[in-house]
Amino acid sequence: MTDHESLDVLEAIHSTPARRFLKPDPIPDDVLWEILDAAIRGPSGGNQQGWGWMVVTDAEVKQQIQDWYLEGWNRAYGGRRDAIMADPDGGGLGQRNFLSAEHLANHLAEAPVWVMPVLRNAGSNARAGSSVYGAVQNLMLAARAHGIGATLTTLYAGHEDDVKQLLGLPDDAMTMGLIPLGYPARGRWAQPKRQPVDEVTHWGRWGEQRDRPAAD
Repeated sequence: MTDHESLDVLEAIHSTPARRFLKPDPIPDDVLWEILDAAIRGPSGGNQQGWGWMVVTDAEVKQQIQDWYLEGWNRAYGGRRDAIMADPDGGGLGQRNFLSAEHLANHLAEAPVWVMPVLRNAGSNARAGSSVYGAVQNLMLAARAHGIGATLTTLYAGHEDDVKQLLGLPDDAMTMGLIPLGYPARGRWAQPKRQPVDEVTHWGRWGEQRDRPAAD
């Protein structure tokens, strides 16, 4: 196996935020294979493994999908940019988070490698293949161990049929996301900011909450 950082599992989990500022530097093939091999060790409902892992590196293909992605970004967020940036809370997104996501929308194609998890025999029930997202987290944690940043996004999804045709995917396939991979250009490995766990955890019945014991 190639050199990588030795990380405790919990340390890796608590230090793997979305990395959206990525260098265009190439990722060695052996490192990419290790990351993909870690991904397929993730959960698969009924162990059916009805997935595929689409690796995208072609510049023209990435640029076309980035154009579709920008449509999704502008529809969801870009059109509200002035209001978001005028709000101290960034419209609930946080201004820094908004700006990093905006950067990704405009520079997505520069990430040297994209990985797109693909679900086969998807039908109309995407929940049937939702365990693929556990495999996606494996992929992102393995990337972290190699010092490679990643994030999971789906803003291209309004052009799902176009993406499928562009990538030559089977008729029964459905993309489950897009994960740009690259060595970080900005930012740091840090614990993602989340709501306190005691505020979002319910015990036995919705609304039944407990205070988390203080750490020793």
